[in-house]
Amino acid sequence: MSPRAGSAGPRPASTHTLAFVESPVQLLNVLEWAHADALRAAGEPTGPASGAGTGAEAGGPAPAPAAGPGADASTAGAAPDAAEAASGPTPGTAGPSPAPIPEATGPAGGPVPGTAGAVAHTGLTLVVLSPNDPMTRGQLRRMAELARGEGHEVRWEEARGGATAPFHTVGGLAPLLRRAKRIVMGDPFSRYVQLLLTITRARDLVVVDDGTATMEFVSQLARGERLVRWHRRGGRPGPRDLVFAPISASARRRLTPGSGRRVEVFSSMPITETPDGVHVTANDFSWTRARFGPPRLTKGADLVGTSLVETGVVDPDRYLEAVKNLTKTYGATRYFAHRRESTDKLHRLAVETGLEIVRPDLPLELIARRGPIGRTILSFPSTVVHTLPLALVGTEVRVAVCDIDPAWLTATASPRAQGFLSGVTGTARDVHRLSAVSAAT
Repeated sequence: MSPRAGSAGPRPASTHTLAFVESPVQLLNVLEWAHADALRAAGEPTGPASGAGTGAEAGGPAPAPAAGPGADASTAGAAPDAAEAASGPTPGTAGPSPAPIPEATGPAGGPVPGTAGAVAHTGLTLVVLSPNDPMTRGQLRRMAELARGEGHEVRWEEARGGATAPFHTVGGLAPLLRRAKRIVMGDPFSRYVQLLLTITRARDLVVVDDGTATMEFVSQLARGERLVRWHRRGGRPGPRDLVFAPISASARRRLTPGSGRRVEVFSSMPITETPDGVHVTANDFSWTRARFGPPRLTKGADLVGTSLVETGVVDPDRYLEAVKNLTKTYGATRYFAHRRESTDKLHRLAVETGLEIVRPDLPLELIARRGPIGRTILSFPSTVVHTLPLALVGTEVRVAVCDIDPAWLTATASPRAQGFLSGVTGTARDVHRLSAVSAAT
């Protein structure tokens, strides 16, 4: 897949590139962007036609032997933090299924064991603005290993480690921000990132995917609207929103091309409204395909969880009924939990559906590519209905999506919710639409 019309030309990562991430998916997409950027700089094609298939074909590591579905979490690399290590598997759940990734440590300047041609000091400094959630922290540490294995510098910031943490974080990053020539960010809605944008003088800004939120970000930028997450639209701004409004407005201006500013959006999502001057580049997951797989396929179906209950969009009882119906209809055996799903909800799902609950230690795109994975992957409207077909191109895996029935929405759900979720499903390519679950209503 070649870059879309209007995409950026070759611009290799320089010693002045600074990336900010707050989630494992954002970190994965920074790695994808850096890989694609290096290929563009070298004049090499990207996308499925470039031959970036299995690890062996692309010069990457041989596929790791896959563990069984009930592999213990310790075999998949537990996070070193005491809080993360103490969290353990969710009651009634299993640890991550896939085999561990080789340790991404090695002599400076040389290949890292288990990686393909990694070299030290690529010129990209990746700053992790760490959240407090143990599951997210664990996945971020695993992704940080991969980033170091690719030769990128990783800086871990305890950005939310107490009342004074933001001041220490911003103060410590200020010199790097002032020197940076290019800023890469995974979440333009983040107040942390918006604050950091007021410090930098960089004229080259890149936004990489943060899932379906990227679609909303680009649309809001095109329409000149204030930046607000889709599930919060329609509500009145709170006191903190009003206090932060000037910084948010400044960030939106910084993310608008002009006055020598170059803005790139690197995305696998369908983008229909492109702001004038914004370069849109396709993310085809060529790094993931080059480094991992192809996966071993199982006979059954796997179900992908969502945090729509946790964000207040979907009623928990309706969600449970939908999962029950999908499990019975399609013979699903495993449920890959979203990192934000609550322990109580997952325990209830395990007890009432019989599903094996899996807490992945990496983003699902990598889990699926490494395998083992079901021949059918069932999902509700989410980012994975767009990303998994790209990561699994050339395999026999079928991705199927179940729409959210309006009756499942909570009374407090944003008026924008149903239309946005329908748009996520309707614009997905290479997925199958499901209707049998409608009986759950």
